Amino acid sequence: MPLSNTLDRVDADLAAGRVPMARQRLRGLVSSFPYDLTLRRRLAEVYRLYGDAAEAGRWMYLEEDRDADETAAFEERYGSPGRRMKALAWSGPEALAATAVAEGRLAAVRDACSEAAGRPVAWGDPIPFEDEDGEDGAPHEGGRFTGVVVAVGAFLGGTVTVGVWIRGVIALFE
Repeated sequence: MPLSNTLDRVDADLAAGRVPMARQRLRGLVSSFPYDLTLRRRLAEVYRLYGDAAEAGRWMYLEEDRDADETAAFEERYGSPGRRMKALAWSGPEALAATAVAEGRLAAVRDACSEAAGRPVAWGDPIPFEDEDGEDGAPHEGGRFTGVVVAVGAFLGGTVTVGVWIRGVIALFE
């Protein structure tokens, strides 16, 4: 579907009060057209309808007239440079940005992520995170222990299943 048709649908969704559908359509458009700052601005406006300052700040991050409180909320929610880089959903070099301000902000986030990773990173690379927090910011618990418990459980389950099968085969011939 062409961009203009989808934007018409976004407008119709907003007029009809279907904000979640408008948000979904705009997220799809930003994913398809990551360099279009107008789409990012429209998505930020939809998040303002939800009262979500962090997401509004996320999508306005590349704009010159971004709101300082929204930017602070975005930077707090996505605390590390790697998380911010991923959250901005950019692909390709910063030179594709429509404005010098956006290009500079993208370069600053990438440079901070490179410094944190200890190696150069580029947009679209797998981004290392210096922490092991979950999406909600809560640390993951028991990684190795959980793996051992799952492995032991799978082994015991498999052993019992094979034992039951062997007992059944023996019972057939008795």
